Amino acid sequence: MAKLSVNINKIATLRNSRGGNNPNLLKMATDIQLYGADGITIHPRPDQRHITYHDAIALPKVVYKEFNIEGNPIDKFVNLVCKVKPTQVTLVPDSIDSITSNSGWDTIKNKSFLKDVIQEFKNNGIRTSVFVDPNLKYIEGVKELGGERIELYTESYANNFAKGNPKELNKYIESSKLANKLGLGVNAGHDLNLHNINYFVSNLPYLDEVSIGHALISESLYLGIENVVNLYLQKMS
Repeated sequence: MAKLSVNINKIATLRNSRGGNNPNLLKMATDIQLYGADGITIHPRPDQRHITYHDAIALPKVVYKEFNIEGNPIDKFVNLVCKVKPTQVTLVPDSIDSITSNSGWDTIKNKSFLKDVIQEFKNNGIRTSVFVDPNLKYIEGVKELGGERIELYTESYANNFAKGNPKELNKYIESSKLANKLGLGVNAGHDLNLHNINYFVSNLPYLDEVSIGHALISESLYLGIENVVNLYLQKMS
């Protein structure tokens, strides 16, 4: 069965919007693992608008399952990851001002750069995963780079599934089969949610891990707000 890594960026966004330490990021990371998640994912961006570099350094104190750090491997990010030494680093080609990740790597065009970065992470004992579109030539490129896993960018699947076109999964199936043939592990993430996750994990072979953040936190608000509203009403009665 594929593992679930929960991206806690949105917890940090909520905390930062008010200042202080509510919600408490470290407690949330601890509890998410207690509730059964297989790992914690963070994506610190250069402007530190949600997860801060201080968060990344503090989290290993409470993350006792897999710890995954995503990001664009600029020098500051590389130095951070080598200092923290998470279980896995996922390389994502997002620009400094991007709201969220919106494409995978061109592993051919960026071969020299990525190869050097991956080697540095491997020298530090960190598993490397490369964020890619479901494009076979880019997956072959990951193998040539020395990467150990791919993370399939699943926005296209999610958008098509919502429109009633689950056959979009076919190119992800081809991609996963190729990755497995090349000896690469397979992760996936972006726009996966409670509506589309079952079909995805039930039909995609060789899937090791999914990373879900925005949808999972949003769904937690929807599914939990009735209980909290009623708790307030009880306290006020």
